[in-house]
Amino acid sequence: MGAESLDEDVPALTTGQAAEFLGVQPAFLRSLDAGRMVRPERSAGGHRRWSRRQLALAARIRVLFDEGLTLTAAAMVVSLQDEVALVNRERDQAHDELDRARRELSRVRRELAAARGEPTARRGSPARAHTARGHGLTLSNVLHGA
Repeated sequence: MGAESLDEDVPALTTGQAAEFLGVQPAFLRSLDAGRMVRPERSAGGHRRWSRRQLALAARIRVLFDEGLTLTAAAMVVSLQDEVALVNRERDQAHDELDRARRELSRVRRELAAARGEPTARRGSPARAHTARGHGLTLSNVLHGA
């Protein structure tokens, strides 16, 4: 069974198969397990079973190891890279939510102004930066809690 036909998280490959797939010695994969850098599942008989996700992680560690890092340092770099990627995704989601909130706030303000019979500022016009009538509020103050 080839690794490309496996679900990403199914632990199906033996250490020998995984090593062959990655082009490494089985000892390399055993050392990742012994160092708790990549933890394969165990079969009922106690044999290691590797998933595609684990093989991808092992391959990333191997690249850094080949560049001269220790296995521990390589695993730490990969872990930190993953954390940075997660933080970046969360930041991007927060920016998207903020943009949606700003659009919703703008829409509500336009509806409120229309309900009061007030003229509405066009998108991007300088009038949008002016304070709300009699309230001393600006969009910046509302969004930043001032």
